[in-house]
Amino acid sequence: MIFKEKTVIITGGSEGVGAATARLFAEAGANLMLAARSKKNLEAIATELRDKTKVKICAMDVSDADACVDLCKKTNYEFGRIDILVNNAGYHKRGAFDSVDAAELAKIIDVNLRAPIFLTRTALPYLYEAGGGAIINVGSLAGRTPVPNSAAYAASKAGLRSLTYSLAEELAGKNIKLAIVSPGPIDTGFIMANIDNTSDLTFSQPISTATEVAQVILDLCGNTQREVAMPRISGVLTTVSYLMPWLAKAMRPMLERRGANVKARLRRQR
Repeated sequence: MIFKEKTVIITGGSEGVGAATARLFAEAGANLMLAARSKKNLEAIATELRDKTKVKICAMDVSDADACVDLCKKTNYEFGRIDILVNNAGYHKRGAFDSVDAAELAKIIDVNLRAPIFLTRTALPYLYEAGGGAIINVGSLAGRTPVPNSAAYAASKAGLRSLTYSLAEELAGKNIKLAIVSPGPIDTGFIMANIDNTSDLTFSQPISTATEVAQVILDLCGNTQREVAMPRISGVLTTVSYLMPWLAKAMRPMLERRGANVKARLRRQR
């Protein structure tokens, strides 16, 4: 896909994968609407990118339905069209299910699943009007395999994955690409600031950079892939764990030992 003069909405666009995605779209000449809760962080990334492209910001909470409606209206008003929606905003409260407050568990679902559903439905008429486009969801390997101490998060990402595949079938022939990137651990504050509370199993997998994930997001806008699980070997492992749970159970102690060693190394580097 040629991104010049296309309009892209990126939720969670102020840091991490969202900011990295904004940088790549800016290099490609797309107009950007960046949404996140922190106006200060949004202004920082917008200032960085405005010499490359047109950038607008919207400080908002994606779990607020009215704010999602306003986001789409504002984007269409500012740029006259919406071509691409990147549902990247995410939330996680790690810990044993029975130790995490119920309101926090609900918030995980609200931000990671309910918000993309609502925002996708809200944005679709604008994409139809533009003649088509793409909706790219940022999932997780946790949505493909069970992860200890992340039950609600895994459920939210599994739901987002199912939404992507189901809606892709429903919208076939309408020139709108639906796809999901499912990364393992990423070198951002989302995980690295919570090393101690992140499962050893998570750190058993290779760590991707935010820019690597962002590049996949751009690629998914124009290719025929429905999902990219990354790194590739991790995608294979999650498929094996789904098809052969007995093998996954046998491998888990070894993977957890590997992850514990990685966490220990990372702690020493901090």
